[in-house]
This record gives sequence, C-alpha cells and structure tokens, in this order.
Amino acid sequence: MTRTFLWALALFGLMFSLSAGMSIASANNTPTTITRDGVTLTMSQERRAEVIGNQLRCLVCQNETVENSQAGLARQFRGIIRRRVVKGWSNRQVIRYMVHRYGIFILLKPPLIPMTVLLWFSPVIALVVGATVILAGRRRRMKPVPELEPDEQKRLKELLN
Repeated sequence: MTRTFLWALALFGLMFSLSAGMSIASANNTPTTITRDGVTLTMSQERRAEVIGNQLRCLVCQNETVENSQAGLARQFRGIIRRRVVKGWSNRQVIRYMVHRYGIFILLKPPLIPMTVLLWFSPVIALVVGATVILAGRRRRMKPVPELEPDEQKRLKELLN
C-alpha cells in the first residue's frame, strides 16, 4: 500500500472516532430534569403533568386546557399540578384535588353524574323542545277551514256574480 493511502486511512479513522465521540458527548448532555412553572421535574414527571393538564379546563379561557392556556391562573394551575406530581401523587389524586378545590367545571370532560345530567342532555332537550314548538306551530296553521253554511254559500255566489 502506498504511503498516501495509509495517511488517508488514518485521517479517516481519526475523523470517524472524533464524530463518534461528539455524538456520545451530545447524547450525555440531554437533560434529565426540566424546570417549568417554578418546579423541577424529571422528563417522565413532566409528561405526566402535561397529561393531567390536558384533562383540565382553564377557568379563564374555558375552552382551552390548562396546558395550552397562557392565562395567569392556568400558569398557577400548572405549578400546582407539577408540585403534586413531584410529591408522588397519582394522576387521579391530582385531578381529584383540583376538582375538590375548584369544582367539577374544571374537568374538560365532566362525568355523567346527577349534577351534570342537564349539561350532558341539554342538546337533546333543546332538540326535543324545538321540534315540539315547530310541530305545534304547524298544527295550528294546518287546521281545516270549516265548510260554509248553505246561506253563506248563497251569499258568496251572489257576491261573485
């Protein structure tokens, strides 16, 4: 083998080992903890907190989840959720705590319980009431016109002639 080829091979080996070492070093620099909303969590705790926050409604925005809202109250809720997750609370315990403290309205999908029956069935009730109003209005308009009495018919013929 020629000397140039050996130098090129050595240079290639050096570049390969440097690039492999850099990728290993960058892999070790991935954070294992994250600080969000004033709380330091592991990545798995952060994912759990996001799952919980996506099940709760922002009380200011009302149609946004706590995770997606930029309102100050939602930021406080995210902090509460993350502190509870760090303490080791389960998802269900955190959600129960938030419902106990802020009411069932905080749930993005409230359960079917006696207190929320009207909420769940109000679209059906509105549909039934609307259909009833429409049908009642049509029946009033569709009453048959009574027949004319013989003397009324005679009078009508006279007027038409």
